[in-house]
Amino acid sequence: MKRALVLAGGGVAGIAWEIGVLCGIGDVDPELLISIRDADVVIGTSAGSAVAAQITSGALIDDLYSAQLSENSSELEVDLNLTELMDRFVRATAGATGSEDMRRRIGALALETSTVSEPLRLAAVAARLPEKEWPTSTLLLTAVDAETGQSAVFTKDSGVDLVDAVAASCAVPGVWPPVTISGNRYIDGGVRSVTNADLAGGCDRVLIVLPSQLSAPQSWGNLDEEIGQLSPADVRFVYADDASMTAFGSNPLSPSTRGPAARAGRKIGRYEASAVGSFWS
Repeated sequence: MKRALVLAGGGVAGIAWEIGVLCGIGDVDPELLISIRDADVVIGTSAGSAVAAQITSGALIDDLYSAQLSENSSELEVDLNLTELMDRFVRATAGATGSEDMRRRIGALALETSTVSEPLRLAAVAARLPEKEWPTSTLLLTAVDAETGQSAVFTKDSGVDLVDAVAASCAVPGVWPPVTISGNRYIDGGVRSVTNADLAGGCDRVLIVLPSQLSAPQSWGNLDEEIGQLSPADVRFVYADDASMTAFGSNPLSPSTRGPAARAGRKIGRYEASAVGSFWS
């Protein structure tokens, strides 16, 4: 049986929440946590790419969780107004002829936006990772070419530095700078899909950890279609509840969300552990 773990996007709060979920599962069933971390395929998008790189590094989950509660953080503070950002996306994509053209237009927005420097952003992302080398396991990190709108999937065989791959996958357009890899500029993999779950095709069990509610509107991609492409695989979600959404606040990119989000995720992980265990086995 082939299993996949899909870690979705959700900002700094999403990183903390997903680590909390996994920590909570481990509280109830340590062996299950080991099995999930050893999934045949781990797919990370945006915030999920950071978590995917962290948990496949071999770092202790307790250490990863404690880091989310620490007052010390390398995360960059950013003044984000989600409503204004979404309005910019709507204006940029008006008249798009298809998904790839839409992504290209979002890429153009990202390229023209003044942000922090790319080296500063890369340093912040690097500080998230316990190890800077790719794991030997199958890790897929998603991004989008800002100029062409084409999707990209980075692996240990891509010849791309792990820090660059994570930073590209986390490069929220209009907030963080596109990441330069081999002369191309890349933005957040969530511009294609918040989960990119279809990359788990061929797996028999697919666990999707989603730091949002299933009923939440999807800015990009079509989760139902992605799940449909996984048939006949069994798919299960662990997703955010109302308390988690409150913990994320109005700015999920703020470092101040880390502690509340991690604690909320841990509660959900404990609650879901038994059901996830039955599903995963």
